[in-house]
Amino acid sequence: MAFFRPTATGLELWVRLTPRGGADRIDGEVADAAGATRLAVRVRAVPEKGEANNALVRLVAKALGVPAGAVTVVSGHTSRTKTLTISGDPAVLADSAAKLAATSR
Repeated sequence: MAFFRPTATGLELWVRLTPRGGADRIDGEVADAAGATRLAVRVRAVPEKGEANNALVRLVAKALGVPAGAVTVVSGHTSRTKTLTISGDPAVLADSAAKLAATSR
């Protein structure tokens, strides 16, 4: 199973976030304990007052070439595992997400 799924309005993306990760970067695909595939992301921000989530949104938006307003954390606000939605053309976003995983190690 991939770490993303195209939807009618864009893309759903499953992420494993590491706050205070020393750098803002995308590390590629990882499998969680349940075997689900997620996109591993590190941010320097601390997990307080939504700072790490905001850093995640900015990093994913930049990586996919969309405005930060197009990226929303829809679940996992206080968890390391999160679900994001990205608004835009589903085919273009899926292509960008696939390339992101391939080049991010």
